[in-house]
Amino acid sequence: MPHTDTGRAVIEATPDEIFAALLDAEARAVWLPPAGMTGRFEWFDARPGGGYRMVLRYDDPTVPGKSGANTDVTEVRFVAIEAPSRVVEEADFVADDPRFAGTMTMTWTVAPHPSGSLVTITATDVPDGIDSADHTTAFASTLANLEAWLRAQELRPRKVAE
Repeated sequence: MPHTDTGRAVIEATPDEIFAALLDAEARAVWLPPAGMTGRFEWFDARPGGGYRMVLRYDDPTVPGKSGANTDVTEVRFVAIEAPSRVVEEADFVADDPRFAGTMTMTWTVAPHPSGSLVTITATDVPDGIDSADHTTAFASTLANLEAWLRAQELRPRKVAE
């Protein structure tokens, strides 16, 4: 039976900075894959009605993927984009296994917090084949990656307009 999984973290960044990273394909390809995976987008269109197709590959070639060998492929539609506080996505895994069938809704919320921003990921209608403990561990990793990516942006030299 489908279930709901949640992850949250306080990130030392403004809601605007986090929201921008949620809609930036180049950024997302870096921070979205949890530890042990790498990802790439086949296409990305950040607008309501748009979406993306992401290919995630397990670093360990012996780990079975949902879409084949060591690969998970997701096709995602952006349902709502409400700057700077909420992004709602509907995700479907490309998989033959019925345990991964169905549309999972991922809601990202960003709220001001005294230490930066509270970022929450809520996944509803999670397919039976996705273990809740593994999913929440992946969320924690993704949120840590997001914070690390944002910190790295602070360290990059800024281009000065001429």
